[in-house]
Amino acid sequence: MTTTDDPLVSTEWLAAHLNDPKVKILDATFKLPGVLPLPKDDYLKAHIPGAVFFDVDAVSDHSNPLPHMFPSAEQFGRDIGALGIGNAETVVVYDAGGWVAGPRAWWMLLSFGHKDVRVLDGGLKKWTAEGRPVESGEAPPRPATFKAAFDAARVRSMQQLVANLDSRREQVIDARAGNRFVGEVPEPRPGLRSGHIPGARNLPYGELFDAATGTMKPLDQLRQAFTSAGVDTAKPIVTSCGSGVSAAVLTLALYRLGVRDTALYDGSWSEWGAEAGPPVATGAA
Repeated sequence: MTTTDDPLVSTEWLAAHLNDPKVKILDATFKLPGVLPLPKDDYLKAHIPGAVFFDVDAVSDHSNPLPHMFPSAEQFGRDIGALGIGNAETVVVYDAGGWVAGPRAWWMLLSFGHKDVRVLDGGLKKWTAEGRPVESGEAPPRPATFKAAFDAARVRSMQQLVANLDSRREQVIDARAGNRFVGEVPEPRPGLRSGHIPGARNLPYGELFDAATGTMKPLDQLRQAFTSAGVDTAKPIVTSCGSGVSAAVLTLALYRLGVRDTALYDGSWSEWGAEAGPPVATGAA
């Protein structure tokens, strides 16, 4: 993997490009419902200079009752253009440092045809720990034109995952915490069953980055994490989680390992775990 091939950029790189008009920065901080302060309030309090706020819930299909599902290409292009991003810029996405939604915004941009997108390694946590500048308030974007083209191969539906129960053509990796995966604790979203998709493997996304620094672990440790979870990276992979956000952390790690043709189950457990949903398994993988 080369520096031009790596989906991550360092805080040093971003600091050197803060004033580059061709580099656009997105703060994609996300929290589970009910967790305060709200991500937008965190952004208004402190963000990397010039960053605009990418709202995972706003840039979504509002006609779908499931949380933050992929929107149409037309809507995505409109929403991203309104954030000041055109098709020619380098986009750097970050979150508060917990790796929850930066990779989701990265994968959405890739899925809608924007190849020049990176994730800030360590996010705002590492940036501020190094004493780098932040600003408060809104950073008003200058609207741009973004032409989006959706690549459906990067996303999976529930129907495709149900068909996969029999074929087992694709490995499903669940990024949720182990106690949620085995069904020992209730889901944070009310009304959902506990457990996992039958046949899925479990690799909690928090195991892929260093909690102290916020940086993603080295490639050899990422590779070992997938191997230990029983994943064969040479075979097709679909990532999943609670609502299609933290699954993209696994997607990003796989991308760094050279596994570029994975897909993300957008509905994830918010869809599968519903009372009338498909079969559920409990216990260890």
